Amino acid sequence: MSIASRPYVGRFAPSPTGPLHFGSLVAAIGSFLEARAHGGRWLLRIEDVDAPRTVPGAADSIIATLARFGFEWDGDIVWQSRRLDAYRQALAQLQAAGHLFPCACTRRELADSALARDGSRIYPGTCRNGLPPGRAPHAWRVRAEATIAFVDRVQGPQREDLGSEVGDFVVLRGDGQFAYQLAVVVDDAAAGVTDVVRGADLLGSTARQIHLQHLLGVRTPGYAHLPVVVNAAGEKLSKQTLAAPLDDLAPAPALVAALAFLGQEPPAELARAPRDQVWTWARAHWSLACVPRKLCAPPPA
Repeated sequence: MSIASRPYVGRFAPSPTGPLHFGSLVAAIGSFLEARAHGGRWLLRIEDVDAPRTVPGAADSIIATLARFGFEWDGDIVWQSRRLDAYRQALAQLQAAGHLFPCACTRRELADSALARDGSRIYPGTCRNGLPPGRAPHAWRVRAEATIAFVDRVQGPQREDLGSEVGDFVVLRGDGQFAYQLAVVVDDAAAGVTDVVRGADLLGSTARQIHLQHLLGVRTPGYAHLPVVVNAAGEKLSKQTLAAPLDDLAPAPALVAALAFLGQEPPAELARAPRDQVWTWARAHWSLACVPRKLCAPPPA
């Protein structure tokens, strides 16, 4: 059965590093409305696998904000921190197949390496044929020798030579934390996710995830990467750039602004309407084809 013929399953997967902001809302709305437009399910996953970056109370705040804004998810919320056994099994599968190797390189040693499109360092292959004498493993990397091509439903055709543009990438960090790339692939496969709609800041991760899907023998979902909301300095809205949290008491204006950012052209008076009326309009008028083919953009004036 092809991806297109399977029942649509989408998801929203925020990391609990702080409260939801306007950029988060844009990604949530896009994934939610695309799922509902296909009569599909919309899942909520809390990506708290990176324990050092998790902020206490942030996950509960995110869940409460989504509810107040009128989002309705299907099934139970999935917490990555409770799925470590699944990641261990995937890691063992990759190790048994010879796809991984131990790496002794530190971040400082890789600091002079060229940058990949997502800002990470391109791994020069130092340890792929064996650890240097006297060095102990620091992390585990997956061998990345494939060229990955796919068509993004917003950004268009994509192609990346993992060997030259990314290098072998980490799936288990030196501090024992599972890498995002591995966790998201395992979770999407387990949930039967058919389509991933998310911000274009993750476009540079997609080829790595498709490579892992191939190695693990799981289906590759369709992808649509929405423009990322940036501030006046051109920085992605985030906790680090002091993005303002959403106002839970006034959801309609923010929902309408997010719809406008996504090219849906909602009527201005909708911002003064009740929240549920905004959702009624959004469901009736949503079109992924209207989303601008941009990697980033400032919020509506």
